[in-house]
Amino acid sequence: MRRIGTILGAAALTVLTIPANAHAAAVACGGGVSTGRVAVNGCISAQRGKEGRVYTREITAYIKARNTGPRAVNVAYEAFFRVVDGGHWVKLGSGRTYLPAGGSVEPTEVGASTRVCAPGVKVEIRVHARADGGVWSGWSTAGTAQCQT
Repeated sequence: MRRIGTILGAAALTVLTIPANAHAAAVACGGGVSTGRVAVNGCISAQRGKEGRVYTREITAYIKARNTGPRAVNVAYEAFFRVVDGGHWVKLGSGRTYLPAGGSVEPTEVGASTRVCAPGVKVEIRVHARADGGVWSGWSTAGTAQCQT
């Protein structure tokens, strides 16, 4: 019994030390913008992938938002994507969230696009937000060299 307990304990420790998602991409955030009491950051990640012999990147746009005011607020947001050299902006997604007074949302996925990987290709996203009854914020951008680590 003691030996079985030791083996199970070692197995449990091994499982705990293995990362939950070995292929998870890092999320990088751009500069902040604001609209009234809501501060916004656009964030981006580039997850590696492969379809047959073609290497790809799953480009994902995120938003971080923070309510700096004393009242709760509903916030609408949008994210756009483009290839830096000659690309045009394409809407990736939009959404709404509720921010309590002084509350925030951590990077929340807004939308994603799968791109073929080509050397030297740089992509960027931009997000903006608006509190109910307010105006849209300026753009918060974030970029990545698509085929770099």
